Amino acid sequence: MKFKIVADASCDIPQEFMDKYDITIIPIEVMFGEESYPEGLETREFYKKLQSGIIPKTAMPNAYKFENFYKDYVNKEDVFVWTIVISMEMSTTKVQAQMAADNLGMKNVFIEESASTTIAQGAIIVELCKFMEKEQDIEKIKEEFYRLKKNVNLYCIINDLKYLKNSGRLSGAGAAIGSMLNVRPIVSIVDGKVVNVAKCLGTNKAEGYLLDQIDNLDSDKCFYVIHSDTPENAQKLKAKVGEIVPPQQQIVIGEIGCVVGSHVGAKCYGIVFFKKD
Repeated sequence: MKFKIVADASCDIPQEFMDKYDITIIPIEVMFGEESYPEGLETREFYKKLQSGIIPKTAMPNAYKFENFYKDYVNKEDVFVWTIVISMEMSTTKVQAQMAADNLGMKNVFIEESASTTIAQGAIIVELCKFMEKEQDIEKIKEEFYRLKKNVNLYCIINDLKYLKNSGRLSGAGAAIGSMLNVRPIVSIVDGKVVNVAKCLGTNKAEGYLLDQIDNLDSDKCFYVIHSDTPENAQKLKAKVGEIVPPQQQIVIGEIGCVVGSHVGAKCYGIVFFKKD
């Protein structure tokens, strides 16, 4: 049996993995004021437009977009479609995907939310694809998905919390610290929600906090250093990560795309990794 992977565009995956595993992304509309981009924006163009000062908005993909994709795979005996979408705490995209499958009477599909987003969601998908290379049993693949979902970790230094606050994606009152001088807020995803987990005075302490979270690391899985239009900070952080993880650890730099970039802004960077069971 062949497996086909599809995700919504809140998911970010380095191109090398997109190509290798033939992953399809359902686009999400991005809006800058009156300007609308139904297919989203290329990353470089997006961050250039972000400099205008307009805070962009996004609109989740509707059921039609999923139907348009699913129609070529409906109940094919030799194909099973895996649909991994953004956390339900952030968007009801899963509902739209399920509606599309139900409208088509589709049975050969698994639809589930990742309890995450951006490269954490992408990391789950990449590791699931690796697992599928050696395993065909659908129930065992589902078990692996839930294991990956439980064990993925994301920590990110935020440059300006106004984006998360404006979009309503930040849980709690953490956005109030965003304007404090030289304070570097750090967010994570806890139970599918974006949570402000720390505030550090200065960049060095913020990066130190990130590195301190690398515990019980599953070094068999890829480690990601992530960023939104700040490759120089990502490279520096990657070097620091390389000093503390095992020599065989694969470390990949991944960029946050236009969808999640609309909610975190530019100049954010952090880490995504898996812990052992």
